[in-house]
Amino acid sequence: MRHRTQPPRAPVTAPTRQLEGELLSAGYRSVAGMDEVGRGALAGPVSVGIVVVDVATAAHPEGLRDSKLLRPEARQALVDPVRGWCRSHAVGHASAAEIDEVGLTPALRLAGLRALRAVASQGAMPDVIILDGHHDWLSAPSLFDDPAQPEPPEVRTVIKADLTCAAVAAASVLAKCERDAVMVDLATVHPHFAWEANKGYAAPAHISGLRVHGPSEEHRRSWRLPGAADQRHETADLAASSAVSGQGRGKMAP
Repeated sequence: MRHRTQPPRAPVTAPTRQLEGELLSAGYRSVAGMDEVGRGALAGPVSVGIVVVDVATAAHPEGLRDSKLLRPEARQALVDPVRGWCRSHAVGHASAAEIDEVGLTPALRLAGLRALRAVASQGAMPDVIILDGHHDWLSAPSLFDDPAQPEPPEVRTVIKADLTCAAVAAASVLAKCERDAVMVDLATVHPHFAWEANKGYAAPAHISGLRVHGPSEEHRRSWRLPGAADQRHETADLAASSAVSGQGRGKMAP
């Protein structure tokens, strides 16, 4: 049997304050990191975290990483240190119903602006936001914008910023932990989908629940939900079968 040699994995490096430091040195008074979670889930909100730092902010908490690289217990253990470390923080949400109404990208903007409004209400509106990824979904205006929401400041998109930038990694941790808590609470209301374990993503138990029970009001019903489509087909087949059977009985009736 031929064995394929796997290339060595690149070491997972800790995020740094380099990018924030460069922006602060360039004259920005405060810098925010922003990241989203829940984009690919089938149910529950999309959530956006924001963490604001400035020149007075100390070194970031030990063990900070992108939330996806942390075990749940390690992630949760970082929440209080992150909140105590940064100048200001918040998490904004857009519900499944809002995602269905306006679409995913405008819903991300809604959630991001809600987070931004929360830090602004604390007197910590940042001068610039480092946004994870290559697409600036925060700045693009939408027909569904709430006029009460603040306009975002300058946005810098940075690919893999959740891996390299401490403020963005911290925002990802806060957003992930808060959204996970929301899904655990929703699991007590909708126990058929195992959201306490899968947090609304397409795990087998979730799809099985969709197949048996159909989507709940917390599902993104505008999406093509796996399992739910199977149930719709089964229901349609049953209805068609019943109609044919009823027609037959009608012909036999006296």
